[in-house]
Amino acid sequence: MKTLLTRRSPVDARGWTTARRRPRPSRRGVIALLVVALAGGLFVSVPPPNVSADALSDAYAQQRQLERQIAAEKAKLAQLTANQAALSRQLSSTKATLSSVVDNLTAVKTSIVQMVVDVAQAQAAVDELEATVAQLDAELAALQQQEQAKADQLAARKAILADRIRTAYDTDRTSLLETILSSSDFTDVLTDVGYHLDFAAEDKALANEIIQDQQVLGVLHQNTELTRSQADAMRQAADQQKAQLAGQLADLNAARTQLTKLENQYQGLLAAQQAQAAQLAANKAKVAAQLQAELAAEKKLEALINKLVLAALRYGGIPSRYSGTLRWPMAGIITQPFGCTGFYLEPPLGSCAHFHRGIDIASPLGAGAPIYADGPGKVIIVGKSPYDPAYIVIIAHASNLWSGFWHVQPNIPVHVGQFVSAGQVIAYEGCTGYCTGPHLHWQVQLNNYPTNPRLFL
Repeated sequence: MKTLLTRRSPVDARGWTTARRRPRPSRRGVIALLVVALAGGLFVSVPPPNVSADALSDAYAQQRQLERQIAAEKAKLAQLTANQAALSRQLSSTKATLSSVVDNLTAVKTSIVQMVVDVAQAQAAVDELEATVAQLDAELAALQQQEQAKADQLAARKAILADRIRTAYDTDRTSLLETILSSSDFTDVLTDVGYHLDFAAEDKALANEIIQDQQVLGVLHQNTELTRSQADAMRQAADQQKAQLAGQLADLNAARTQLTKLENQYQGLLAAQQAQAAQLAANKAKVAAQLQAELAAEKKLEALINKLVLAALRYGGIPSRYSGTLRWPMAGIITQPFGCTGFYLEPPLGSCAHFHRGIDIASPLGAGAPIYADGPGKVIIVGKSPYDPAYIVIIAHASNLWSGFWHVQPNIPVHVGQFVSAGQVIAYEGCTGYCTGPHLHWQVQLNNYPTNPRLFL
C-alpha cells in the first residue's frame, strides 16, 4: 500500500500535475467551497501564495509612494501660492506708489528689479508644476496599463477555475464508489482517488490566487484614482498659476514702463535745472541779485497772504486753528524735497545758503496734469503773483495755516473767495515763473514759517 501511495502521479490534459498530497474532503465539498470562493469571501483568511503577497505589498508600497509624492507636491503648490500672493501684494504696492507720489526712484527701481527676479522664479515654479502634471499623466497611463493587465490576468484565472469546476462537476456524476467497483486494478483506484484529491487542492490554490489578484487589483485601482485626482488638481492649479503669472507679468511690465517714463522726466528736469544753475553760476553777481529779488518778492507775498488770511478769519469761513490733515495735491515724482538744497536758485533761510521752502512734484502726465486741493479752505489768491511771473493759488485752511501752489497754468478753475474741499481740482500743472520744467511747487506755511508738508499728511 505504501508503494502505491508514493507512486508518481500523471499530468492532466491542461498540464497541471497531480502530485500526491494529504487527503482532503470529497469532491463535492471542494467544488462547493470553490464556488463560494468565486463569490468572493471564503478564502480571505487563507494565507496567499508568495507571489501574490509580493504583488500586494508592491501595490501598497506604490500607494504609499504616491501619497508621499502628492504630499510633497501639495507643499510645493502651497509655497508657490504664498509666493505668488506676496508678489501680487508687492506689485500692487509698487503700482500704487507709481500712481501717487514717488519719493525715491532708486528705491522703486530696486523693488522692480527684485520683482523681476520673483517673477522669473514664479515662472520656473509654474514650469515645474506643468512638468509635474505631465509626469503624473505618464504615471497615470502606466497605472492604467498595470491595472488592465492585472484585470486580464484575474479574468483568465477565473476562466481556468470555472472550467476546472465544470470538469469536476462532470466527473462527479460518476460516484467514487462506482469508480472503485468498476476498476479492474486497485492500484488504478488509488491513483484515481489521489488524482481527484490533488485536483481539488490545486483548484483551492488557484482560488486563493484569484482572491489575492482581486486585492491587488483593488489597490491598483485606488492608486489609479489617486493619481488621476492629483493630476486633475495639479493641472487646474497650473492653469490658475499661469493665469495669475500672466497678470503679474503685465503689471510688472506696466510698472517698468511707468518707471522709465518717470526716470526720463526726472532726468530731463534735473538736466534743465543743472543747465540753468551752470549758466547762473558763471555770473555770480547776477545770481546774487536774482536771489535777493526772489527773497524780497517772497517776503512781500507772505505779508500779503498773512493779511488776506486775517481778513478771511475776520469775515468767517476758516477756523482759528487747523485740526485736520492734508493730502498730496498731485501724483508724480518728487524732483526736489523740502529743506536745505544745493540748487542755486533757492534763496537762503536760517543756516542754509539755499533752502527749498516746499516740495516740487512733476506729474508723469506732463503739463496740464490736474492739481487738487490738499485740504478744505478758502481761496485767497488766484492768478499771476503780484511780485514774480509765476501763476499761483493760495488756500487759507486756518488763521495759522495756509498752502500755496506755484507755477500752475493760467487757466485756473477756482476764484478768490471760493471755499474748496480736499481733492477738488484747483489748478493744472504748468511752468510759469522761474521754472526749469513743468512741475508743481507745493508749499505749506504754519504760524508764518515754511513747514515740511509731510508733517500734515
